[in-house]
Amino acid sequence: MSEKIEVYIKHDEIMSAIDDMAIKLNEEYKDKFPVFIVILKGAFMFASELVKRMNTPLNIDFMVISSYGSSTTSSGNVRIEEDIKINIENRHVIIIEDIIDTGQTIEKVKQKLSVNNPLSLKLVSLLDKPSRRIVKENPDYSCFQIEDKFVVGFGLDYNQMYRNLPYIGILTEVK
Repeated sequence: MSEKIEVYIKHDEIMSAIDDMAIKLNEEYKDKFPVFIVILKGAFMFASELVKRMNTPLNIDFMVISSYGSSTTSSGNVRIEEDIKINIENRHVIIIEDIIDTGQTIEKVKQKLSVNNPLSLKLVSLLDKPSRRIVKENPDYSCFQIEDKFVVGFGLDYNQMYRNLPYIGILTEVK
């Protein structure tokens, strides 16, 4: 099987949306010293670009989550492979995610983080795909709302490939 990728969201469009997101977050979290929790591996490129644009002091930590495996659909089996190390009690927490699809992953992440008593817990995603939502979890902020297409690039992968693309592309499988 070979894959074909069609450009869906261009690099300059992504950068512009991240600029806009940073403006919103800088205003909302001014003087609040937030903690950014980046969901790896997919959100690393989005998070990197976003935190470079933040002008408020912040902490960053990471969680490694798995739910897709080598499939193009979420397995529904969400595993936390690595948890945060930072204390988030009485802190404003911003979860940085690449895509909100079924909502199952972020539901589990929020449940896990909530027991640590953060002051606030918000979700920022690069992409939002509401047509696939199974649980009632929506991002507080997202850069793009997308159709029900399997996308790769800018950190998102298929079978651990294509994360390095500077754009978001639609992946189609060609036999």
